[in-house]
Amino acid sequence: MRHRKSGRKLGVTTKHRKAMFRNMATDLLRNGRINTTDTRAKEIRRVVEKLVTLGKNGSLHARRKALGYIRDRAVVEKLFSELAQRYMERPGGYTRIVKLGYRRGDNAPISLIELVTEEYKAKRKRRKARPKAETESAQKKSSKRKSAEELGLVEQEDTAESQVDEQGEAEVIEAKSSRKSSKKESTKEPDPGEAEMTEAESPEPKEQADSSEKAED
Repeated sequence: MRHRKSGRKLGVTTKHRKAMFRNMATDLLRNGRINTTDTRAKEIRRVVEKLVTLGKNGSLHARRKALGYIRDRAVVEKLFSELAQRYMERPGGYTRIVKLGYRRGDNAPISLIELVTEEYKAKRKRRKARPKAETESAQKKSSKRKSAEELGLVEQEDTAESQVDEQGEAEVIEAKSSRKSSKKESTKEPDPGEAEMTEAESPEPKEQADSSEKAED
């Protein structure tokens, strides 16, 4: 199993493979297309798309990284000027692989890898579809509404709903007014405890006691 092992060895040593990818990437960026086997085309696509991303970056660090991989300065200049402007709005997918058939002799599958030249057109975002239950219920309601309009029942239903709303509002207003009146009455009525305290504190019993003492004298 090749878990966590990306890339193909292609039956050559590591140094040979790296030099081959470097030469193939240079030729592809210079000429715009090359013919090779399917496996090599799939591997070189990964390298070229990373180089195009460096060209779109356009910084000095990105240019030095590209010069460290591509030894031809003219190809690097083309990458950072022409190709960077061409693919500035494209988010990815700068290359295309087209299968050409099988090679005579060893019967190896041959494909054409080329740089995309078409203008990029952004796709419109699709709206999320509603669930079927909601759409079916909405369709049923609309069909019932149309049939009611044809029979002339919609106006009657609207008037009945408006009357019910008016009755509900009147009941709410009456309840509020009754609450306010009950609050006013409760504030006006004196408490029995306060009345007893006023009677106990009133000076009338003292005056009566003083008058009785004078009469006895």
